[in-house]
Amino acid sequence: MSFDQWVLDSAVSQRTGWLVDVVDVITDSGGTLASWLIATLLTIVLLVRGLRTEALLIAGSMLTGLLVMSGLKRIFTRTRPPVPERLIEIDSYSFPSGHAMMSAILATSVAAVILRLALPRLAKMAMLASLGLYTVAVGFSRVYLAAHWMTDVLAGWAFGMVWAGVWIWGTAQIRKRRALVTS
Repeated sequence: MSFDQWVLDSAVSQRTGWLVDVVDVITDSGGTLASWLIATLLTIVLLVRGLRTEALLIAGSMLTGLLVMSGLKRIFTRTRPPVPERLIEIDSYSFPSGHAMMSAILATSVAAVILRLALPRLAKMAMLASLGLYTVAVGFSRVYLAAHWMTDVLAGWAFGMVWAGVWIWGTAQIRKRRALVTS
């Protein structure tokens, strides 16, 4: 039995009616609409506060991340878990998990913004832990509902963190150049 099949069988064996309902809410919180609402609101708040580079990080990583994720799905063309186990009807490809990738991009980018802000250490740690738990919960919800194989989720997290890392590096370069110009 493959790793993916073992994880799927384990998830299916743990299903209960109330837990499916809870997990469905978690998966919706990491979906396209919720992620874009969060990213849009954060971008607006950052722009209003004059934090243009941070706003660029959030908006840019999410917009381009969606394109990268869609391209990766078309390259790999992996099918989703079988319908008897799958509780969500989806007709797109499975690899990588879009929910896992986009929540990882959002969480990683927001974490970078939090680390750049002057906040109390405890507040930063609590926010960073919440972001980590959020993306882990979203990813596991996709496996629990059999919308994805576990390796789809692991790849989504990895691709998402790497993509956010590219944007974090890029915006750090912009900040350095601005600092040189103003000094």
